[in-house]
Amino acid sequence: MEIRHLEYFIEVARQKSFSKAADQMHISQPSISKIIKEIESHFGVVLFYRTTKYVELTDAGEIILEQAENIVSSFQNISANLVGGSNLKSGKIRIGIPPITGLTSFSRLFGPFKRTYPNINIQLFEFGSKKIETGILDGTLDVGIICIPPNDQELYEMICSIQDPLRLVVHPEHPFAKCEIIDYGNLINESFVLYSNDFSLNDLIIDRCMQAGFRPNVIFETLQLELMTQLVADHFGIALLPSTVCQHLDANALRSLPLADPPIYLQLGVAWKKERYVSHATKAWLQFVKDKIDFDDKKPDITRHQWFWDTAAPS
Repeated sequence: MEIRHLEYFIEVARQKSFSKAADQMHISQPSISKIIKEIESHFGVVLFYRTTKYVELTDAGEIILEQAENIVSSFQNISANLVGGSNLKSGKIRIGIPPITGLTSFSRLFGPFKRTYPNINIQLFEFGSKKIETGILDGTLDVGIICIPPNDQELYEMICSIQDPLRLVVHPEHPFAKCEIIDYGNLINESFVLYSNDFSLNDLIIDRCMQAGFRPNVIFETLQLELMTQLVADHFGIALLPSTVCQHLDANALRSLPLADPPIYLQLGVAWKKERYVSHATKAWLQFVKDKIDFDDKKPDITRHQWFWDTAAPS
């Protein structure tokens, strides 16, 4: 058995599909199926429960997967140390991004990075923060932009975050539209349009309302910002959105108002799993992000975003 056979096995487990794994590994589906059968024969166990729609790890497969990941990670570390990271200018990075990313400083980094490293292939996957966390932990994503703090902080390394306060968004004819500031307790009878519960901001808003003494009446959840704001513009409900997003709203159709203390902040950070191998391509991107934000943070007109750097930042 060779290391690449374990890599094929890991990819099938990640993709839950022989055909998708074959595409990712650039081999034929019959070839990858044959390799999996050889591994099963070698250990005398069945690795996957197969149906016509998907494949799923058996109990034996789960045990072997954990060991296979450790073996492949150790082998990659040996290879990486031999090659040396400074001269590596190619590779692939799988990055999870939440829908809100388009209106943050993160969105302006991918193009410049691609021009700096044209041979590094960036694959972007748009999910809610909770799904991104799952992808980071199960290895389907190398790194992700997530709401912080994550569900289990001890599982992640993080290098930075954006902190942006939420504002109340209402129709211009809403009674709150002429107020200077809104207390959360005043929202008790309102209908809320929120991000999907796959997005951690959803939990933060509900928790803050509970602190104010009520559970919000959530009438719709979505990952689509345009749909959310359109519903508010149509008198369907209210929304709570980061101040950066509110800067881009149509002032004729919507009003945004500050919320009373204690505030809720959208906090986004770049995260990856602790103690997992980080490819040189991923390290290059992480360093690029850090260098870029360090540079922007020194500009005198930066007032909205606060950037925090952890000791885990790549060197």
